[in-house]
Parts: sequence; structure tokens; C-alpha cells
Amino acid sequence: MALVNTSAFANPAPVTDINRDRPTAANTTSTVTGSVEQRLATLERIVEARTEAQLRVAQQLQQLLDEVSELRGVTETHAYQLDEILQRQRDLYLEIDRRVSAIQTAPGVNTPAPASDIPAAATYSSDVSENDAYDKAVNMVLKDRRYDAAIPEFENFIRNYPNSSYAPNAHYWLGQLLFNNSELAKAKTQFERVVNNFAQSNKVADALLKLGQIAERENDKNAALRFYRQLVEKHSTATSARLAQERINALK
Repeated sequence: MALVNTSAFANPAPVTDINRDRPTAANTTSTVTGSVEQRLATLERIVEARTEAQLRVAQQLQQLLDEVSELRGVTETHAYQLDEILQRQRDLYLEIDRRVSAIQTAPGVNTPAPASDIPAAATYSSDVSENDAYDKAVNMVLKDRRYDAAIPEFENFIRNYPNSSYAPNAHYWLGQLLFNNSELAKAKTQFERVVNNFAQSNKVADALLKLGQIAERENDKNAALRFYRQLVEKHSTATSARLAQERINALK
């Protein structure tokens, strides 16, 4: 009996692809490239986030600086306005004092005038219309507070009574009203007339102070210092001399 060769019918041995699970060079390169790109993208996001954060901080810092600067400006403005209010109150007190002094030194009144810096020349005029005209202009400021309407009244008074004993006061009040309206050139003219034409008036010191303030508003530091120093040197006992010295110290 012939033997049958069974090997011819045996199942073939399984063949394993040894390269199936081994990473290829292309796969490795792709993986490395993807990893680098991811890292770069992450770094870019971090840099962008930090840049945005720094920008926000810079903007907030600039905003704070602007607010501080604004507050400083407001503080300086309030301080200046306070000085203006105090000066106006002082002007009102001086005018009231002048009126009391004028009444006490009027003919027929034997009561001596109180000691003050109001010159004896500032007494009531014998011209009733002159007194009425001046009182009308002053009352528009003191009583009615019609400041704009008082301007033409003082202008008319100065034009009609240029040699009046009230003239230096009228020029000063007119200058003050124009100053409050920021009409600096016109105000300067009135204050200069007080200083140049009425050297013996008690209003000279106040007029010099106003001229210094106008110079400051015009950013003319040298002129401001000149007026303030003239006030301190020639009118050292005047109340306005103290204010002038404070401005000198501030402007140095």
C-alpha cells in the first residue's frame, strides 16, 4: 500500500508582517512635526495672552495717570477760585468800610473816621448826581448782583466824572467785573489806570495783585513776578501783599 504524502496538504505556516507595527520614518517625522507645531501654537497663544494683558495694564495705568492729572488740575482750579472768592469778599468789605468812612467824614458829622486803609479823599462828593451815579453802579454789584449790567454803569461814571474821588474805585470795580468775564485785556487797562493815575489810592495794591493774576493767566511768569514784587515792596502792609508773596513763592 502506497504511502500518501500528507505534507502536500498541510496548512501553510502563518506569515507575520514584521513592518506592520514598526513606525515608519514618514510617520515619525509627521508626529514630530505635529508636536512642534502644537508647541509653537501654544507658545503663540501664551505670548498673545501676555501681550494683551500688558496692553490692558498699560491702558489702565495711562487712565490712572490721566485721572490724577485731571484731579490735580481740578484742585488747582478750586484753589484759584477760592482765592478769587476771598478777594471778592475782601473787596466788598473794603467798599462797605469806605461808605461808612465817607458818612462819618461828611460835613456836619463830628465822629472821627475809623482807622483803615481807606484814604480820606474817598468821601462823598458835594455833587449829588455824582454820588447817585456811583452808588447806582456799586449797588448793582453789592445788592442786585447784576454784574454785567454794572459794567456800562461804571463806564458811564468814569466818562462823566473822570476827576471824581471815586475814580480809582470805579476803575478797580470795572476791572474786576471785566476780569470775572475773562476780558483780560480790558481788565488790564483798568487796573493799570489805577496804578498809574492814582498812586495814593488804597486800590493800587489790589490792582497790582490783579495785574499779576492776569499775567499768570497769559502765561507771562516774568510780568507776574514783577507786579507781585512791586506790590510787596511798595505796599508791604496791604493785605494783598501776603497773597502776592504766596504767588512769588509758588512761581519761583
